[in-house]
Amino acid sequence: MMRGMGNMQGMLKQVKKMQKEMMAAQEALNQQTFIGVSTNDYVKATVTGEQQLKDLEINPAIIDDQDPEMLQDLVIMAVNDALQKAKKAQEDTLGKYTKGLPGF
Repeated sequence: MMRGMGNMQGMLKQVKKMQKEMMAAQEALNQQTFIGVSTNDYVKATVTGEQQLKDLEINPAIIDDQDPEMLQDLVIMAVNDALQKAKKAQEDTLGKYTKGLPGF
């Protein structure tokens, strides 16, 4: 019976260590920024690792008051590109901790 308790304590230590590493990795990821771009880099969107829009740059040459839909599409394209990059970085960073765990 004591042998099982030792194994359980060892497992708990490993889980706590992994949890600390995972939290540190998440914090480091949250500090990063990711830049997404539209066609021809007309629009650049910067998001944080927490997937919050931080900055949006629009090349004035693309602003056409006769075609606001084009600008809207380019903004959406750039923001989605940045969010996708942030999501991939999160999956790459945290995937090693969650791989094989149910619900992740």
